[in-house]
Amino acid sequence: MASRITILLTGLALLTGTTARAEPVPTADALAPVVVQGTAAADDRSVASRDTIDGTELRDGQLQVNLSEGLARVPGLSIRQRENHAQDLQISVRGSGSRATFGIRGLRLFVDGIPASSPDGQGQVAHFPLGSAERVDIIRGPFAALYGASSAGAILLTTVDGARPATLTLSGAAGAAGLWRLGSTAQGRFGETDAWSWGLEASRFATDGIRPQSAAHRNTANLRLAHRNGPDRTVLVANRHRSHAADPLGLTREDYRRDPRQTTPQARTFDTRKSVAQNQLGLAREQSLGGGHVLEVMGYVGDRRVEQYQAIPIAAQVPAASAGGVIDLDRRYWGANLRWRFEHGDGGQAGTRWRFAAGLATDRQTDERRGYENFVGAVTGVRGRLRRDETNRAGMLDPYLQAEWQTGRLTVAGGLRYSTVTLSSHDRYVMAGNGDDSGRVRHQGLLPVLGLQYRITSGLDAFASIGRGLETPTLNEVAYTASGAAGAGTTGFNRQLLAARSLAGEAGLRGRSGNVAWQAALFETRTRDEIIVLTNAGGRSTFGNAGRTRRQGLELSLDHATPTLAGSLAFTWLDARYRDGFLTCTASPCPAPNVAVPAGNRLPGLAPVQWFARLDWTPRLAESWASALEGTTFGAEFRHVGRMMVDDRNSDATERATIVALSVRLRQTFGPWTTRQFVRIDNLTDRRHAGSVIVNEASGRYFEPAAGRSVFAGFAVERQF
Repeated sequence: MASRITILLTGLALLTGTTARAEPVPTADALAPVVVQGTAAADDRSVASRDTIDGTELRDGQLQVNLSEGLARVPGLSIRQRENHAQDLQISVRGSGSRATFGIRGLRLFVDGIPASSPDGQGQVAHFPLGSAERVDIIRGPFAALYGASSAGAILLTTVDGARPATLTLSGAAGAAGLWRLGSTAQGRFGETDAWSWGLEASRFATDGIRPQSAAHRNTANLRLAHRNGPDRTVLVANRHRSHAADPLGLTREDYRRDPRQTTPQARTFDTRKSVAQNQLGLAREQSLGGGHVLEVMGYVGDRRVEQYQAIPIAAQVPAASAGGVIDLDRRYWGANLRWRFEHGDGGQAGTRWRFAAGLATDRQTDERRGYENFVGAVTGVRGRLRRDETNRAGMLDPYLQAEWQTGRLTVAGGLRYSTVTLSSHDRYVMAGNGDDSGRVRHQGLLPVLGLQYRITSGLDAFASIGRGLETPTLNEVAYTASGAAGAGTTGFNRQLLAARSLAGEAGLRGRSGNVAWQAALFETRTRDEIIVLTNAGGRSTFGNAGRTRRQGLELSLDHATPTLAGSLAFTWLDARYRDGFLTCTASPCPAPNVAVPAGNRLPGLAPVQWFARLDWTPRLAESWASALEGTTFGAEFRHVGRMMVDDRNSDATERATIVALSVRLRQTFGPWTTRQFVRIDNLTDRRHAGSVIVNEASGRYFEPAAGRSVFAGFAVERQF
């Protein structure tokens, strides 16, 4: 690995010479456990792999329905829209997070500093307010561990801080599969000295879905209110999310080959669907203490209600140990982050700059979880008898330290975070044939990271970092042991499931030459006690540890921008494999795993090669046309995804696919009014392909088909006041 890094760095240095200038990235403060804060100042001394996507990229020419629309140009990030709104996006960073069959794992997610990841590491992004996003920061590699356990990467969305003049925007989109969205955003400042700023967003989205039993609708509202008094600031954020979506489930290989637009009969039989209601409120205070010292405190509270109907065969729901086929979850959560920061010096050529931070972060959740049969008599798709009743709790308590030193051409940064995650369950549904599944387990680990950046020339930087990571099991993963599946008697809390521990390293170059900015990085992550699925049947999944894995790869990105021509290119090569063979199960109950997975098998759900290319052309128009067609831009996008294995045994895989999209965007300005329109065609060639896979699905329904050729149109009307 070291020799490959040396070759890459040397070769790139020779190619670029001394004409490059480093691409600015946000300050090292953003690498700390975040609090609610405003924009990050430009700083090109980051030691980490980090990309910042401006909020306009999430909106211009986009549907503004899924976070995946605007992040395709980030190398090392795999983010797939599953065409199933009952399940969240599939997101992985450098191969971590791919095992999630629902929700998002292995990453840390934040909106204005409020975690969208629960203490056990499971998260969701459906409530992210895209219409009012100022930017999205994506951190990859070792420094992501500073955000906590289960963090091979971090995605941070920051909403717009109000400014003058105030603006009001109405936007919408409509197109294929009965999709439509309407949204409005507003922002501004008030007060004699503009000390108060505010931002508000509300949106509604609905679709019929690309398959039967896949219709969905969603309502989201977001509020941000801030007050600044000199260097001190207080920020209040509130979010409300409601959604309902039918679940078409995945398809077997045969069903997918025969007709990828069909829905498995079980989805209709059991009327599979999911409803979510979430509310949360956060408050942050930043107080200057003088002399470069700053005290920050952030707290948040929220609740999340989930009701989900699953396609569990009736025969599997009948035994006493079954959890049924309906999930009823009522979650209450809260958290806080207290941090002291100190900065001294300016870091210029003649001096040095020191930055220190120390803090304590905690997150807590309490889940009242019940399970019911998904039938009454011969009628399915309705709530039946109670089959599960328990209280689950997860908590995280993390003290942390960070330091950064800059002088001349060199930046050195490091941090320590001691992460403690506690999972517990109190089972109230205990009877003959169904033992007590109560239990408690604690996972702890020290997460050190160290990195440096060296300015080779005025525009060419080298960077490298190394650090340890910890991925804890989720509450769902410790719920049952493999020795007792539904109908087989006592299952018990899975105390034997260990946290996965990793060592990650990266090295790369970044720079700019004229209008061209680029970055290249090699990375490797070695993990022991990788968490894997042992069984997945009858409504219960059980998990175990699989020894060692290795994820290594190469990331390349290139961006070019002129007034008439702009382009982006992102390439990722990833080799993710099991280094140790292990045994797993294909049936349940499974008192002893008996199916071999050999060393060298690829980790499922990951493409070894993916790339994205985009080209935008804004022609110079004659003066007579300029007023009506101002800012007209023609765009083309190309996305390629390689073959993805569907399970640990590598028994099947998706096909490679290259997808083409075309778009045209227009803009007109009339005094205080600005109007925008777009038309886009996705999957221009109508390529049949699986957009994602359900990893290790026990019934063989691995394949989630992507949409065919789709046409969409949208608009935005903005008024300044």
